[in-house]
Amino acid sequence: MKRDGFGSRFGALVAMAGSAVGLGNLWRFPYLVGENGGAAFIIVYIILCFLICLPIFISEFVIGRRSQKNAFAAFRDLSEGSAWRWVGLFTIIVPLIVLSYYSVIGGWSVDYLLKALTFSFTGGESQSAFSTMFTGFVSSTWGPLAAHTAFLLATTLIVVIGIKDGIEKFSKVMMPLLFLIVLVIAVYSLTLPGAKAGLEYLFSPDFSKLTGKSVASALGQAFFSLSLGFGTIMTYASYVSKKDNMMFQSTATAVSDLMFALIAGTAIMPAVFAFGINPQSGPGLVFETLPYVFGQMPAGGVIAILFFLALLVAALTSSISMLEVAVAYLVEEKKFSRVSACVVLFVLCWIVGAVCSLSFGPLSNIQIGGGNLFDFFDNLTSNILMTLGSLLTVIFVGWRLKKTDVYDEFTNGGTLSRNAKIFGVLWFLIRYIAPLAVLSIFISGLIA
Repeated sequence: MKRDGFGSRFGALVAMAGSAVGLGNLWRFPYLVGENGGAAFIIVYIILCFLICLPIFISEFVIGRRSQKNAFAAFRDLSEGSAWRWVGLFTIIVPLIVLSYYSVIGGWSVDYLLKALTFSFTGGESQSAFSTMFTGFVSSTWGPLAAHTAFLLATTLIVVIGIKDGIEKFSKVMMPLLFLIVLVIAVYSLTLPGAKAGLEYLFSPDFSKLTGKSVASALGQAFFSLSLGFGTIMTYASYVSKKDNMMFQSTATAVSDLMFALIAGTAIMPAVFAFGINPQSGPGLVFETLPYVFGQMPAGGVIAILFFLALLVAALTSSISMLEVAVAYLVEEKKFSRVSACVVLFVLCWIVGAVCSLSFGPLSNIQIGGGNLFDFFDNLTSNILMTLGSLLTVIFVGWRLKKTDVYDEFTNGGTLSRNAKIFGVLWFLIRYIAPLAVLSIFISGLIA
């Protein structure tokens, strides 16, 4: 049976960009910028994206396309059956953990889109009323579980259809739509009185506010946003044609992700400042603060619909990539049908996600490290597992694979002269700079 794959270069690009562009840009990035001093955090984020994360992204691309197999088989075959194969299994387990709690947030976006469609954010309520609305929703039992189920079911149905007919077609339509929606909101946000303060906050750096933890957060956000360290890029790359230029695909994905994050910040922060809201509102910025802002805006009801539609689409483009990692493993290694693999993984992720959802309510008494179970899984994956996965991946490419094999894959057999010219720099970054930087920031984040 012929292995499914992307049908076009554009399809592969928007699917990879979709994997990268997600809740990390619209939900996580704005509040991390707010908590870490604005523009200085963005500058560090950009440097880390291109100096460290892009080489790691390319490393994952090399593994996936070189092997043309799922993450486990890729490490197993490329390492000739050595213990490195277990890193492949690691990169299959991690995205399932992420998807489990990610679908809870995706469920919140489903619920808030429904609220926006019924114009629930235009009644002139106080900011505290919206905080109470959010707290009341997430701490309840059945509403969040239903939303979590709906989001995970939508993710599963897209993946069931396949790579070309499911993931690629969905990404081709939804990614351009997503960029357009957020761009419209950003332009509108900039027209609000007082929006200038939000732009200054985003783009006037104050490096005195940076700490080791800030740098670790920037790296963790870059990993989270670019889907590094947990098999998604590796898996998608295995479906990419050998004729495509991986340097172009990788750079275009990183640039798309960065541009979307900046546009999202421009859509959110000027509006936050225009209405005198604290930019350091944390994770509640999107679900507690922005509904109040929408209620103060002219045409805020329409903007709210567009925003939460964008949030849902962004969440789905990333969640399908997470699910596909384990689906590919079960189909290729365990001989599951695509449908049965999706059903099994849906049930597994639903159970773990349900526990995460209930940790805001009935299970809130269960605390690990000062946080609930949702916080535990988020911190575990973002700050430890994804960073560790990225570190092992870049070490594998830089020190286990043959340099000639990496060169062959990166240059398409020596036919891409521009890639050949920059290979020496890339190889140096993969072997030395990226591993040392990831390791040092990983350690500083743990002890900060």
